[in-house]
Amino acid sequence: QVQLVESGGGLVQPGGSLRLSCAASGRTFGTYAMGWFRQAPGKEREFVAAISWSGGNIYYADFVKGRFTISRDNAKKTVYLQMNSLKPEDTAVYYCAADWARGSAAASRGSWGDYWGQGTQVTVSS
Repeated sequence: QVQLVESGGGLVQPGGSLRLSCAASGRTFGTYAMGWFRQAPGKEREFVAAISWSGGNIYYADFVKGRFTISRDNAKKTVYLQMNSLKPEDTAVYYCAADWARGSAAASRGSWGDYWGQGTQVTVSS
């Protein structure tokens, strides 16, 4: 069992930065691939980024490449999403998820995530 709690969201101006954190409980965090997803009002949830259990494999949605960075610290049981050059269209609730079997490469293909956090709101507005 893994419980996930996101934090770090808030209101930021266009061009600004935020760092989201996802703290996990459970002894097996280091065996899970982790992902970040987001859902804007009136839209479906979409994949943002994923990282393998070791951190050796990382994947991004095209719309965040070069702006967002996913990382993890297994000793702290935490995964991060550094978001730079934020745009108004990045406004959404951001969720982290953990998946044991499907791996980070599958995160963008749907039906992914054994465990989900409650989400943290990110609003990009002037």
